[in-house]
Amino acid sequence: MGMSQKIAITGGLLADPALDAPTPGALLIEGDSILASGAVEIPSDAQVIDAAGLTVAPGLVDLGVFRTDKPAFHFGGITRAALMPDQTLPLDNVGLIREATRHGKPDFWVHPLAAATRGLEGKEMAEMGLMQAAGAKAVATGRQWIADSGVMWRVLSYASSLGLTVITHAEDSGLAGKAVATSGETATRLGLASAPACAEAMAIARDIALLRETGGAIHFRLVTTKAGFDLVRTAKAEKLAVTCGVSPAYFMLADNAVTDYRTFARLSPPLRSEEDRQATIAAIADGTVDVITSSHDPRGPEDKRLPFADAEPGVAGAETLLALSLNLVREGHLSVTALMRLLSANPAQILGIKAGGFTPGSAADIIFVDRDAPWIVDSGKMAAAAGNTPFDKMPVQGRVRRVMKGGVFY
Repeated sequence: MGMSQKIAITGGLLADPALDAPTPGALLIEGDSILASGAVEIPSDAQVIDAAGLTVAPGLVDLGVFRTDKPAFHFGGITRAALMPDQTLPLDNVGLIREATRHGKPDFWVHPLAAATRGLEGKEMAEMGLMQAAGAKAVATGRQWIADSGVMWRVLSYASSLGLTVITHAEDSGLAGKAVATSGETATRLGLASAPACAEAMAIARDIALLRETGGAIHFRLVTTKAGFDLVRTAKAEKLAVTCGVSPAYFMLADNAVTDYRTFARLSPPLRSEEDRQATIAAIADGTVDVITSSHDPRGPEDKRLPFADAEPGVAGAETLLALSLNLVREGHLSVTALMRLLSANPAQILGIKAGGFTPGSAADIIFVDRDAPWIVDSGKMAAAAGNTPFDKMPVQGRVRRVMKGGVFY
């Protein structure tokens, strides 16, 4: 189709993140951008797509994945993902950033996150400005907390001057060390090396204290404890530019999920107590949480079929992100439009990209969702590079029926 071709999506329910509730209406697209949404007049020359019975939503923007895994992203309705710098070669130079931005196009866009420090070692600042010019949309500390407060102060200061958000891991490494579980009854019973949950709050408190001095913006990629959410709430009340995310495992599972040494439930940070799981749901419902991410990290048997302490953390989360998050809508914690803010609009805003919503000029990245379609998660049949999910054989609801990227169906 030509770039001037107009497409009208009609008959569906629009899950516009800018609205309080989904509404009937049409979506008008020209080329790779959205022209209008809602009660729009359909041009006579537009190609009409009937979305009857489906929810029409912005493509998901997944903030912080560890691998580009297009089959899994397409299945899950993810049209853009921010790639963590933790790659075989850490994303700490211009060439690697430039290469990452090209990977996946045209049917999927990767937004690489620049490593905050050389080699992700937490010692020497990487060339953020040059990487930004090459396409990096934010700066990230990777899976590690930067223990040296002087280095973190410089990272926040420089990122602030560039207008880049710093995406950080929130675990005090002095406490977390080589721990693989959260201190508590389950870790004790299994004999696992554990760290107190306060390792998270201590890391968050330090980084917020530095942000007060440097200005700029910080995003805590995964917050998983009541104490952590309380600190984020306080910072937001101060009008500091602080945001935070969670992934479905932390609102669906507690630390007892690792019973029987289930390595598919070995995550970083580790699963928390049932009280913290409930606090995560409350923080999503009250708006403290800004982003839900899949933290997609497919790991094969060579990484997972090992003794628990030796297994690599991570979950293949892209395919289940939407279906598991829709539980929050069914349970009354969020409206579907509020959920789309967490899955699409807010991550796009943090990355500074024109996507994740239906405002005129936004990228025409659209998913057609059958919110009630039942299916069963099956680790042996996943589209992902590996099927390491703690949700194997769980019945879920919500399937993406069609994906449009930049005005083109794939």
